[in-house]
Amino acid sequence: MDDFDALLDEAAAVPLDGWDFSWFDGRATEQRPSWGYANLVADRLSSADTALDVQTGGGEVFAWALAHARRRPRLPVAVEQWQPHVAAEKLDHLVAAAGLPFRDAAFDLVVSRHPVGTDWPGTARVLRPGGRFLSQQIGAGTNRELSEAMLGPLPPPARQHPEQIRAAAEAAGFEVLDVRGERLRVEFLDVAAVAHFLRKVIWTVPDFTIEKYRARLRAVHDEIIATGRFVSHSTRVLIEARKCD
Repeated sequence: MDDFDALLDEAAAVPLDGWDFSWFDGRATEQRPSWGYANLVADRLSSADTALDVQTGGGEVFAWALAHARRRPRLPVAVEQWQPHVAAEKLDHLVAAAGLPFRDAAFDLVVSRHPVGTDWPGTARVLRPGGRFLSQQIGAGTNRELSEAMLGPLPPPARQHPEQIRAAAEAAGFEVLDVRGERLRVEFLDVAAVAHFLRKVIWTVPDFTIEKYRARLRAVHDEIIATGRFVSHSTRVLIEARKCD
C-alpha cells in the first residue's frame, strides 16, 4: 500500500460514536467563532431555572457549560434523537427523541448547537414568555470547498443565511436580540482527516463512502502533498432571541 491507501484504511477504522473531535488533533484545524458559544451558554444557564439543550449531539458542550455556569439550573434537560452519539454519563436528564416532547412554557432557556434544523414554532411553544433561545447554527455553504472537491461545482447556497434565520425566528414570535455570521478557515493536513470528517459529518456529502469517492480523495491527497493542506471554510451563525410576552 502507498501512503494514500494506508491513510484511507486508517480513516475507515476510526469509530463514529459521539461528537468528540479530538482524533483530529494535529491532522486538522478549524477556526472558532469569535463569540465563544460554550461560554455564552454557561452565562445564560446561570440565570435559568429550567433549561433545554436541543439536538445535544454527544452532550459534551452542554455538560461543559453546566459545569462552568455560576449557578446550575434546577432542571437541565437535553434531547437527542441519535442516542448512540450521546455520552449519557455527562448529562443527568437525557431524553431520546427527534422532536420536543415537553409541555408548553416548560423552560426558561433553550439552547442548540449545530442543529440539523430548528423547529421554531416548537421552540417558542416550550419556552415561557420572556424565555430565551440561544443557538449556534451551521451557516449557508459551510465547507463548500470540501463538498465541491467531492461533488463538483454546486449552486449558490439557498438556506441558512443570517437574514433568513432572523426572519424564521421573528415569524415564530421571537424578538431577535442578536444575529451574526462568520466564515471560518478549516485546514485538513492529511487525507485521513478529510475522509473521517466526511464519514462523521454526513451532511457535507450525504452519500459519502470512501470507496465511492476514492478518486476524488486521491485528488485531495495530491493537493495536500503539494501544498501541505486542503483549505475549506465553515460558516456559523449565532442567534439569540427572546420569546415575546
